[in-house]
Amino acid sequence: MVNGTVMAYRGSHKTQDTKRMIIQPEGSTSKETAAKLVGKKAIWSTPKGNKIEGIITKPHGGKGAVLVRFDEKGLPGQALGTKLEIA
Repeated sequence: MVNGTVMAYRGSHKTQDTKRMIIQPEGSTSKETAAKLVGKKAIWSTPKGNKIEGIITKPHGGKGAVLVRFDEKGLPGQALGTKLEIA
């Protein structure tokens, strides 16, 4: 299990994609280490204890961040800056 931090929604200055998030996994510092996480699940726990699952789709940038797709309804804005698990 690896932990990660929810960094931001994917998007531009005009639009944002609420079902795709940029995640920074702990210990991931390069594009190569981020590529090893592709296909794994990212699990964020709500304050009530519910779990929202997503799948890591690809690396994002050159510093080890990854993109995660959440199919159901995405993550709420309160998730920004919080921790999640990568399994």
